[in-house]
Amino acid sequence: MATQNILSHSEMLDGLKKDSKNYILLYNSETEAGKCSLNNILTAAQKLDKVNVMTADVTKVRDIHSVYNINSSPSLLVFEGDRFINVIKGCNDPIYYISLFEESYFHPAMGDGQPKQKRVIVYSTPSCSWCSTLKRYLKSVNIHYTDIDVSRNQQAVEEMVRKSGQQGVPQMDIEGRIIVGFDKNKINLLLGIQSSNN
Repeated sequence: MATQNILSHSEMLDGLKKDSKNYILLYNSETEAGKCSLNNILTAAQKLDKVNVMTADVTKVRDIHSVYNINSSPSLLVFEGDRFINVIKGCNDPIYYISLFEESYFHPAMGDGQPKQKRVIVYSTPSCSWCSTLKRYLKSVNIHYTDIDVSRNQQAVEEMVRKSGQQGVPQMDIEGRIIVGFDKNKINLLLGIQSSNN
């Protein structure tokens, strides 16, 4: 997918797709880390066709970072529709970004007449095997979820602990109801998944 270069916060807001995940890279074109992040994000975005990625050079765009309390670049802002949900700092490998784009926005097609799915947020880390098990299970039962990697986001850690009182992962937020760990029965109950042998 082609990425969109933006020059202002209002242009960013206009470019947010309401029913999908949006990524906005704030980078400094005059630093090595900035060039690295831009190159790797562009490489990752080219591999996928359904990702909405915008880029903003902080040497030219000065009205985005202050709105979202971003004080360093490169930073990748993650939005669910027009709601700011996460920030990923630094330059990461293209493989990381591809995984982020693919996994953090798993969204099965909804058939006509199907009820709207509840909002699901998964708090996880890359090294957590139960997190991977949980995400595989959600995919197997066609549940759309937002994956937040708390190993890269202190603000997300604080939000997770505030909600549950616990630091362990995985954790799920299903419309404000918190599940700590991989509790399949509770997940099925809260999401209305019919119990089976899966």
